[in-house]
Amino acid sequence: MSQTEVAERAGVDPTFVQRLVDERILGPSDAFTDGDVRRVRLYHGLERAGLSLPLIRDALDSGALSFGWLDHPLYALIAPLSARSFRDVAAESGLPLEVLTVVREAIGFALPDPDDPMREDELRVVPLVRALVGSGSPASLVERFLRVCGDAFRRIAETEADWWRTQIALPSLDSGMTQTEMHEAAMEVGAEVTPLIQEAMLAIYHAYQEHTWTEDLIEEVEVALDRSGLRSRIARPPAICFLDITGFTRLTEERGDEAAADVASRLMPLVQRSAERRDGKVIKWLGDGVMLHFRRPEDAVTAAVEILETLAEAGLPPAHVGIDAGPVVFEGGDYFGRTVNLASRIADRAGPGQVLVTDEVARTVDRERLEATEVGAFELKGVAEPVPLHSVERTASRSG
Repeated sequence: MSQTEVAERAGVDPTFVQRLVDERILGPSDAFTDGDVRRVRLYHGLERAGLSLPLIRDALDSGALSFGWLDHPLYALIAPLSARSFRDVAAESGLPLEVLTVVREAIGFALPDPDDPMREDELRVVPLVRALVGSGSPASLVERFLRVCGDAFRRIAETEADWWRTQIALPSLDSGMTQTEMHEAAMEVGAEVTPLIQEAMLAIYHAYQEHTWTEDLIEEVEVALDRSGLRSRIARPPAICFLDITGFTRLTEERGDEAAADVASRLMPLVQRSAERRDGKVIKWLGDGVMLHFRRPEDAVTAAVEILETLAEAGLPPAHVGIDAGPVVFEGGDYFGRTVNLASRIADRAGPGQVLVTDEVARTVDRERLEATEVGAFELKGVAEPVPLHSVERTASRSG
């Protein structure tokens, strides 16, 4: 690979590559490698960050720095620039230029100019964009899809990088390894783990596809039952309860992950015991809360009130609860359906220490021990009509 080709694939001016050669940072050769392309991009970024090329050369000469590990095949995933600009690809494919430029934003970079060259990995996204647009999807939906994918993978990559830094890089350096030795050791781990991560990510994605497809199918069944009048013939339906810790995100930010983990570990047995006493069961833990299933709505309400009281006695942060009753479908260890979605939305509406329930649930409340007070009809996300809700608490004679 020539100096000109290196410059094109690294996205830098050819004079910068010549400067690297002059500074003895890059070897004078007409047979540069893909690893050299990666090094050129890195050196360019370091210079833009304020580090001079002579300083980088001295660090390399002294052995304080080494970037030979960029030749490892693992780093082939760092995509070079192609010879085709966004404008070129838009003209060739017939795709809207504004949609193609969103591909760059989706992978975490600034919005490009139309004449900027596309990365090789960006070109691999183009067939998907073409298929989505060709299916009749509006540009706005395609852009949203790309941004959501980008944000999800950003979080995965950041978590992976944090694992590498805290579990591999820093312990290796603390043990006395040089930077070069650390990277050589890390390459062995990376070569083994990276393909496993990719395989696991694909498996998890497919599992979530199954989850969402099942939800959509169940929604179709429920709509069909509504239209035929059969849904009303379901007697004594079960209840779904969502309980969330109020201010859990703020707690994590203010006191750290360890404090949040302590709250979660103390919450679990309290919720589990209260649910089991009322013939309920925990379906899944959700980080800041829990989803529960009860055979009878009245048991769900009683258990919810008891759980909130127990959390207060244990000195835990207050929780808020949403409950709905109706047909649900059990599939793959989880429950699906409109009832589940509505209970979750109701929990979002509830305030600290509050249990909110639907009309159907309110009708089952044990009036000797509990009272349900109508608080109004509320618009909930994903629900066409406002939903009347009731707040449930112990009767005055039973309080204290």
